[in-house]
Amino acid sequence: MGGNVIVQAIAAVLALALYFLPAILGDRRKRHDVLTLALFNACLGWTVFGWMLALYWSLQPNPPKNVAGEIVQTRKIVRMRAFSSALMARVQRRAATRDRPEN
Repeated sequence: MGGNVIVQAIAAVLALALYFLPAILGDRRKRHDVLTLALFNACLGWTVFGWMLALYWSLQPNPPKNVAGEIVQTRKIVRMRAFSSALMARVQRRAATRDRPEN
């Protein structure tokens, strides 16, 4: 009888580990949103679809921590490149008109 309880306890621990596998993987992969992932897994993991979504989510790369800041930085870089290109084109046009022989 005591052996049966031990087997059931091990089976329960393994079942819980399998159920929370997406959250465990997310934690091991150092996801920034591991708490949200674990809550999603706990609430919807009982459905096969919810568990598979949580597993997929846990295997995705980390999202950037500061998405808004990265967007602003990217836009700034694009504007600086466009300005530099326009300035270079203007300098080249001026140089071309200055170097042209006058009639």
